[in-house]
Amino acid sequence: MRRILKLFRPYRGRLAVVGLLVGASSLVSVATPFLLREILDVAIPQGRTGLLSLLALGMILSAVLSSVFGVLQTLISTTVGQRVMHDLRTAVYGRLQRMSLAFFTRTRTGEVQSRIANDIGGMQATVTSTATSLVSNTTSVVATIVAMVALDWRLTLVSLVLLPVFVWVSRRVGDERKKITTRRQKQMAVMAATVTESLSVSGILLGRTMGRSDSLTAGFAEESERLVDLEVRASMAGRWRMAVITIVMAAMPAFIYWAAGLALQFGGPEVSLGTLVAFVSLQQGLFRPAVSLLSTGVQIQTSLALFQRIFEYLDLPIDITEREDPVHLGEVKGEVRFEGVEFRYDDKSGPVLDGIDLTVPAGGSLAVVGPTGAGKSTFGCLVPRLYDVTGGRVTVDGVDVRDLDFDTLARAVGVVAQETYLFHASVADNLRFAKPDATDDELHAAARAAQIHDHITALPDGYETIVGERGHRFSGGEKQRLAIARTILRDPPVLILDEATSALDTRTEAAVQDAIDALSADRTTITIAHRLSTVRDADQIAVLDSGRVAELGTHDELLERDGRYAALVRRDAQLEPSGGRAVMTGDQEPTS
Repeated sequence: MRRILKLFRPYRGRLAVVGLLVGASSLVSVATPFLLREILDVAIPQGRTGLLSLLALGMILSAVLSSVFGVLQTLISTTVGQRVMHDLRTAVYGRLQRMSLAFFTRTRTGEVQSRIANDIGGMQATVTSTATSLVSNTTSVVATIVAMVALDWRLTLVSLVLLPVFVWVSRRVGDERKKITTRRQKQMAVMAATVTESLSVSGILLGRTMGRSDSLTAGFAEESERLVDLEVRASMAGRWRMAVITIVMAAMPAFIYWAAGLALQFGGPEVSLGTLVAFVSLQQGLFRPAVSLLSTGVQIQTSLALFQRIFEYLDLPIDITEREDPVHLGEVKGEVRFEGVEFRYDDKSGPVLDGIDLTVPAGGSLAVVGPTGAGKSTFGCLVPRLYDVTGGRVTVDGVDVRDLDFDTLARAVGVVAQETYLFHASVADNLRFAKPDATDDELHAAARAAQIHDHITALPDGYETIVGERGHRFSGGEKQRLAIARTILRDPPVLILDEATSALDTRTEAAVQDAIDALSADRTTITIAHRLSTVRDADQIAVLDSGRVAELGTHDELLERDGRYAALVRRDAQLEPSGGRAVMTGDQEPTS
């Protein structure tokens, strides 16, 4: 609850205004029964027309002021609530942006989306109206009880005798709904993850080609059925108990009339008609805020489950952080060093990389090859700090990448991965993601260097063409060249190529490789390769095996050693399709 209250701290000035409006509205509302008592006991019996007119005008004015105060109160409180929701959404999104790649490899995308959309969205009623409702109803209840005591303390005791029981019942209902809400939100997250995975372009393609569309629909129906049950249970939890409270409180005026009548008949204290009517009016006025207050308590307990899920994300430990006094490099030359580098994903698993010592001079090139699972992709993730080393260090121009400020590191290191990600936006917008202020001429120059400009201009809308979900309007080679153009626009001095052509056919690979060659010119380049057709000309080739550098040298040097690299070359030669780009060994002529 303290954390929830802290969310409203930046808006305490506006909340103070709301408090004043609430207090004024409560006082105005409480005044009406007293005006009514004077009308019934004084103005009408004594025939005082002027007083009657004045009191009636007061009752009308009371209603007008109460309505105006209510509108202003709703406007301010809703604005504050929406700002708090904005702060929560932004805080969660910002926190997730700072998480390491490891978090996203183990968390379903739909789960993340559900936390931001469903959980924060589910708190809307709580943060926009519940806080104000709590203050408003509490003030109204207190003011009304004080007024009731002022009218007749004995009738007040009769009216409030069951209030503690009502409070206890509402707390029990709140606890019950909180448990159900927690299960409901988890089920909504499961459904969101299912929708995200199965209704994406890739999910639809997989479902259709595997003939699983009907079974996916059936599975979704089962998840939806579970949600239906939880929604019904959440809606009906404690409903009968709250209904009994409503009935009892609604019956209290009749009980008050009955008790006053019996007291008068058996010689008890006499209560004037005006006092009795005014008291019942107050008692009925107490009924609405009291029931609302009990319901608000239930709603707050229910929303605690949502806040708990949001705070879980806000409390996630951030692995990749910027130190308090980071190093800023104005100009990056691009020398990259791996010094005794070790990396493991967690304390329970063995090292993925162990004892890596490599140097790539500024403007030089390093190719990293090896069998599947050797640690090649992890190796490439350490330079841009998608992961942090667990031993040793990685440096750029002699500075540990963990000591660099994020802006310097982002400017220094560019990555072209095997899986190209494009936003559902225009070609121009996707390219400008690397450089928002890029001119059209810069876009065209980058696209020409990536050998994709002619294809873009041939499209009906040119650079304004929408690429589609994850770029599915373009072929694999075209998407890769768009990614290369985007990186050219960024112009990083250090370039990581993570199997950028491994998923392409040999003809497309040749076109993309030409674009990569243009991109790699005069840059420090680290190429992670599964195919060896692109690494022959690298200054150094490192062969990884079980996380260690098994061999290091040039293409010709490694062939002469006839070790692991030579074995990989022979394997590729056997797998190379006819007409593809052959790997030449020594002075051997190409076979294709």
